[in-house]
Amino acid sequence: QVQLVESGGGLVQAGGSLRLSCAASISIFSMNTMGWYRQAPGKQRELVAGITRDGSTNYEDSVKGRFTISRDNAKKTVTLQMNSLKPEDTAVYYCYADRGIVTRYWGKGTLVTVSS
Repeated sequence: QVQLVESGGGLVQAGGSLRLSCAASISIFSMNTMGWYRQAPGKQRELVAGITRDGSTNYEDSVKGRFTISRDNAKKTVTLQMNSLKPEDTAVYYCYADRGIVTRYWGKGTLVTVSS
């Protein structure tokens, strides 16, 4: 059973920064894509950023230029550096990991609250 544990969420003022980390319980060398989704109150879960095994990244349009995703296979972690945070970034952030094309693992989420 693969476990993903997120950390780094919290309360921050608009314009501030947070760094989210996702630690995997097993090696992530075999994971194709890892990344982050978020879900704001009353809204659907949306993809924020993803990173492939070879380091290719993709971002949701509203976070481009503000968020940076990185992956450290040796440390079994995926990190999301979030800068210039806005109140609309407030959400629960979930880490995910894809093994192959049919298996996706999820973390339990970490809450990010950005005050105006």
